[in-house]
Amino acid sequence: MIDFGDQVRAALKAQGKSLRGAGRELHYDVAYLSRVLNGKQEPSAELVQALNEYLGIELPVAIAPHDDEMDAWELVRRVQASDVGEATLSRLERTFDELAMAYPKADPATLLKQVRKQSAYVLKLLDAQKTLAEHRRLLVVGGWLSLLGATVHIDLMQDDAATARLETASTLAHEADIPEIQAWCFETDAWRVLTDGDYARALELSRIAQAAAPAGTSALIQATAQEGRAHARLGNSRETYSAIERVQGMSSALGDSVRPEHHYQYDPAKSLSYTATTLAWLGDVAAEPYAREVITRLSPGDDVTRWPRRVASANIDLALVLLNENRLDEACHSATRAILSGRVVPSNRWRALEVVKAVEARALPEGADLREAYQGLRALES
Repeated sequence: MIDFGDQVRAALKAQGKSLRGAGRELHYDVAYLSRVLNGKQEPSAELVQALNEYLGIELPVAIAPHDDEMDAWELVRRVQASDVGEATLSRLERTFDELAMAYPKADPATLLKQVRKQSAYVLKLLDAQKTLAEHRRLLVVGGWLSLLGATVHIDLMQDDAATARLETASTLAHEADIPEIQAWCFETDAWRVLTDGDYARALELSRIAQAAAPAGTSALIQATAQEGRAHARLGNSRETYSAIERVQGMSSALGDSVRPEHHYQYDPAKSLSYTATTLAWLGDVAAEPYAREVITRLSPGDDVTRWPRRVASANIDLALVLLNENRLDEACHSATRAILSGRVVPSNRWRALEVVKAVEARALPEGADLREAYQGLRALES
């Protein structure tokens, strides 16, 4: 019988192929193949079949009797075979964190392009050879990217795309068994319907998110915050104050975040913004010091175009409170700066419009200028 190793080497040489290339194509370790070709290890039936298909030949060799030990080693080899690798996965995870931290200041349309690019790469890698652990990590980072994409679609008022991405994120989270992502999906949907004016549904979704979120996570805190916002819009004072108290307690327990601008990591500074908005919607003048604290902490200077979104939102909150106190000049000034900053995304422009309408209802002379600034903001959307 012709030697097995000689046959394989002859076929490789005739076809201009290398042993290393065969190992890469067939997902076999080259050291293992070398041992087989040198007669130090019997070829498995799976290897013979793979080589026959790869080289287009028939290897007339006697297959060794069933070997349980080698079957076990072969299973390990296949589980560990990978075309993905630690470096690629770490880069993807790092890139997601960078995008999540860029979210508060980035232009939504520009950020969406980057999310699409990274999501497409994850999709490609899901078809590659990888270990079970690597597959799960891909599902997780794909889930986070889909969730961020949904959030940006909501900002851009693209509801159908947002819904599709939320469903994708939820599915990937379920497959990878990551309940925090699933909780964020419900919380994000709660915010979407809140901006549409469906406060009762927002309240329901926020409670579902809390039930899904693991204890002590940012998702649980943010879902509680959404509950408070929904109660505020419904005029439920007692429930609103209860939610605020719970958010403040949980966020204080987390301590300061090493990445405070990360959209999916809560910290005490975000609690300030949340409290300002919620109290302003409730019509409570106590919102003013919270809004001013956000502005003081986060404003990079007098250039409003460099503001993060939270500063623009805080100025809208402040304007609402000042209007209720008949401090009209200050209210118009805060609202105008928020609108001119360009940091009020489409999904949040209804809040700016509330201030514009309130000023116009009082027939204030600043109403025309404020309406003009708001119309300029809408023109940017087009």
